[in-house]
Amino acid sequence: MDGPDDKLSLLETGSVKRSDSQSYAARITRQPKMRSILLRALLLALVFGSGMVAGWQFEMHDLSGSGLQTGSNAVPLLPEGHPDSREATREQVIKNIQPAVVQIDVKSATGSSVGSGVIIDRRGYIITNNHVIEGQQSIQVVMFNGLTLSARLIGSTPADDLAVIKINPNHAKLSVAIIGDSSRLLVGQDVLVIGNPLGITRTVTSGIVSALGRNVVTGENGHILSETIQIDAAINPGNSGGALIDMRGNLIGIPTLTAIVPEYKTPANGVGFAIPSNRIQVVAPRLISADRHQNKL
Repeated sequence: MDGPDDKLSLLETGSVKRSDSQSYAARITRQPKMRSILLRALLLALVFGSGMVAGWQFEMHDLSGSGLQTGSNAVPLLPEGHPDSREATREQVIKNIQPAVVQIDVKSATGSSVGSGVIIDRRGYIITNNHVIEGQQSIQVVMFNGLTLSARLIGSTPADDLAVIKINPNHAKLSVAIIGDSSRLLVGQDVLVIGNPLGITRTVTSGIVSALGRNVVTGENGHILSETIQIDAAINPGNSGGALIDMRGNLIGIPTLTAIVPEYKTPANGVGFAIPSNRIQVVAPRLISADRHQNKL
């Protein structure tokens, strides 16, 4: 049995807020035999910057014909024997994807907060976490070049902790992320996290895929973030809704949670979780389609 010193907790990495956060019970499991595995799972506490309990309902869908007008032209890999190939590839990936990652400033009845988002459609649609924009009264998006634009909420799925917002694409030259296939990820694969941790814009951290298919049980009702990607790249409050990128420049996840040690209330090094891109391919088109139908766009 794990002793008190072995217990971890999860810190929701989204909005940087002035108000205190609220803690909930949570645990990490493997899959799929939940009952037997939960007996061995670590007890975790999930801290939500916005005080909401996020869940996840995972379902597999055909990803073809998603309807998203995404980016193209992944970064070509340099030959294995090429000097500085790894460094050169990383630099090119960052250069290509950074303009598609934005800062999201939210005002609500409880104050203001800062999170991250990724432009995933040429029509101005941006994916982020639901907890980043929950309770929003106004949303401002700060582009890579510093331009600030107003945004509106298109739709959200609290059970998935995902949301789509929209800016006017005519007011800025948009760089759009390429959405990759997260089912092709391998443990040990290099990844990058890009976002606005602690409100420090355009921050990049690097690491590897530590594990795949993590089911993170969160909230008092036992909601599950299914099939999350565990990574060791540093993520902090403000990173939520940002980009998890592979070394071809593909968006393969949305950083959402990081572990903390409850005794010290500090982040545990190298234990973070991201929502996989294949879930984005399911949720985003659904939210966009519903909004366009409602507004007859």
